[in-house]
Amino acid sequence: MSMSQGLIIVHTGNGKGKTTAALGMGLRAWGQGLKIQVIQFIKGNCKYGELDAVEELGPSFVIRQMGNGFVNNCNDDNIMETHRLAAEEALNSAKNEILSGNWDMIILDEINYAISFGLIPLDAVLAVLEKKPASLHIVLTGRDAKPEIIELADLVTEMKEIKHPYKKGISAQVGIEF
Repeated sequence: MSMSQGLIIVHTGNGKGKTTAALGMGLRAWGQGLKIQVIQFIKGNCKYGELDAVEELGPSFVIRQMGNGFVNNCNDDNIMETHRLAAEEALNSAKNEILSGNWDMIILDEINYAISFGLIPLDAVLAVLEKKPASLHIVLTGRDAKPEIIELADLVTEMKEIKHPYKKGISAQVGIEF
């Protein structure tokens, strides 16, 4: 299937649903015969429902968990170094996959977190995005998308939290959060 223009798409903001929207976009693209790869920059130590679902779709929709789990409020330099190394490996993998010609859409899940937590430099991410083949769609997710990423993007959606069950003391729900 030929595409006239691959897009850079960003899902950001403090609301829930950034990864979910990106995976939905990937599912839509897969349904049109496109090949999808998801590289997760933070997730990596938990079993999420989408992993089992995507296995059923076959080799044309792949999720690769490359992170070491969530990083918030970590003050241990050794732990942060393992997160940095994992994020660098994910970025190198993303660069190789972007240039490979094997995919129609690549989702860089939680890459905005990896940048804002200082795990990978913004300049390195911008350099990878600038090498994007013309027909490839790239989707970036995570809070705190940098202005330079937003400027480079063709489509930016901000998820805004209005209400969240955590604030009522309701814990994460199977099928909703994971």
